[in-house]
Amino acid sequence: MRNNYTFTSESVSEGHPDKVCDRISDAVLDAFLAEEPEARVAAETFATTNRVVIGGEVGLSDQDKLHDYMGRIEDIARACIKDIGYEQEKFHHKTVEVTNLLHEQSAHIAQGVDAASGKDEGAGDQGIMFGYATTETAALMPAPIQYSHAILRRLAEVRKSGAEPTLGPDAKSQLSVIYKDGKPVGVSSIVLSTQHLDASMTSADVRAVVEPYIRETLPEGWISAATEWHVNPTGKFVIGGPDGDAGLTGRKIIVDTYGGAAPHGGGAFSGKDPTKVDRSAAYAARYLAKNVVAAGMAERCTIQLSYAIGVSKPLSIYADTHGTGQVADAAIEKAVSEAMDLTPRGIREHLGMNRPIYQRTAAYGHFGRDPEADGGFSWERDDLVETLKKAV
Repeated sequence: MRNNYTFTSESVSEGHPDKVCDRISDAVLDAFLAEEPEARVAAETFATTNRVVIGGEVGLSDQDKLHDYMGRIEDIARACIKDIGYEQEKFHHKTVEVTNLLHEQSAHIAQGVDAASGKDEGAGDQGIMFGYATTETAALMPAPIQYSHAILRRLAEVRKSGAEPTLGPDAKSQLSVIYKDGKPVGVSSIVLSTQHLDASMTSADVRAVVEPYIRETLPEGWISAATEWHVNPTGKFVIGGPDGDAGLTGRKIIVDTYGGAAPHGGGAFSGKDPTKVDRSAAYAARYLAKNVVAAGMAERCTIQLSYAIGVSKPLSIYADTHGTGQVADAAIEKAVSEAMDLTPRGIREHLGMNRPIYQRTAAYGHFGRDPEADGGFSWERDDLVETLKKAV
């Protein structure tokens, strides 16, 4: 491993066009799970000027209820857009045209996923999923992505509270973090592009608004006289959101996970119910990796899981502690397989995933968040520590 280097990650705000779509897709998912914990949802959203299109597959055991819920989709989309804060002439929660193209789940997919006599519930698709954890932040997340998220989350707070009314919903951040002896110690450059509602504002004006919040978010001493600042480097940024650039569900998978600091299996999360291992197994892999690091078994840990559609048990379990392990990687693989049932049903039951907890994951990262009382971010718990310690 290199000890001295600079690594960069980016984040995007809840008002970014792709994140608007992720939010709507997850809101649709939550609505169906609130009605029926075993609901099947694979919702995709596309957004552009004055237009939102929602498609994909959904399933409820009661077909009459399914029909009723189809009538609620437009209201769900408008509520998301309103909460994000879009009231632009060409993208407004009241006037945007919403098209609902959702339909029933394919019977051929359902036959592989559904449990049957002598057959456990299978994975909703084939694929590989990765989880990662590192000691470089308190949340056991890579520092560049964790602080990129934190900056935008803070700016969203002051925008929505009214403290900074000139800020708009659409924003992107990027941090280049300096590592020495393998530890993050500073920031070589800060990139922040944020929509602003006052067309007369210059880049310098925007920096004057956002800089205090960036400084309070980053660790003390990380910003120095040598740190480069690029705030709205292209100039004005008044036209934002889907009016400025089209959005699509699932296009920010690196932002959603580890900012490029760890492998990614390629599957997106938002809009998918937890029978889809793209989502649930990626959450389980993060949960396992985090508990391995929290148990002191390694300073860094990557867990990979693989699945086949219709097959319940994972095809493989792989652990890599990147040379930081206090126990053998093979021992960790054995321990995690014994500590948790990694079938799709086992994951859902262990982490309590059949409930409406997904809309809140759509922006600022699916990982590195605090577990919540209602079961949100349950994959961030560290309750397997003692079990793993005993196992090795």
